[in-house]
Amino acid sequence: MNSRDLTFVLGGARSGKSAYAERLAASNARPVTYIATARIAADDDEFAQRVEQHRARRPEHWQLIEADADLAGALRGADGDDRCILIDCLTLWLAGLICPPDGAALSGDACAARLNAFEAALAEARGKVIVVSNEIGLGVVPLGAQTRHYVDELGRLNQRIAALSTQVTLMVAGLPMIVKPSSAPK
Repeated sequence: MNSRDLTFVLGGARSGKSAYAERLAASNARPVTYIATARIAADDDEFAQRVEQHRARRPEHWQLIEADADLAGALRGADGDDRCILIDCLTLWLAGLICPPDGAALSGDACAARLNAFEAALAEARGKVIVVSNEIGLGVVPLGAQTRHYVDELGRLNQRIAALSTQVTLMVAGLPMIVKPSSAPK
């Protein structure tokens, strides 16, 4: 089942995916809720600066929700026929589930339940939803079991969200490439 209006924006690091998703959200007539998924470790000043750059770019009138592990709950709480919801990004949300800054990772079953709940919330969403994620599976197979596990899980999650989406855009060097809808067989 497809969400009425679900756009999935993928790309590599610094590909322009967040800025593009923000332009999509700003171009619609609906009020925007920005759901941020980043959790900043207390000693990570560089990452805090990245988050601040995102904050500075967003219009002040956008509502902000800082989601925790319950991204499905954040989405459901913000959803409505007259809303636009921008979720940025699945990459950081999944990292927070698998490798949280506090070290209290969810069990495999609990993590799967969070992923399933988020997918269900997207399928039921009534408003316009824009989801951002990194495409990290284009390189070599990473060294280390934990890194391979993360890359595999993000790849599977991206596939699930792309299947639900009415539009998928891949950002390459700041340029949007429409991947879906396409005429390719399913």
